Amino acid sequence: MKSFIQVIKKKIENNIKINKIEIIDNSEKHKGHKFFNSKKLHLKLIIESEELRSLGRIQAHKKIMQILNHELKNNIHALEIKIN
Repeated sequence: MKSFIQVIKKKIENNIKINKIEIIDNSEKHKGHKFFNSKKLHLKLIIESEELRSLGRIQAHKKIMQILNHELKNNIHALEIKIN
């Protein structure tokens, strides 16, 4: 899954001016959940970005979700976003 995480990182870096990004795969923590699917990831994004901070929280999240639209439909079950 590291290559998929690199794809996500590159997509974000290509569309948003960022200072730092960290992507954490929390899928293992959700293994026992009712709708757990081993083919879909539970990810946490920690992004340091002046561009995103200049937007409202909802607009910043929407921008990220739009960039990752395909991945959210096909490969990501849950996405937690933290903007610093």
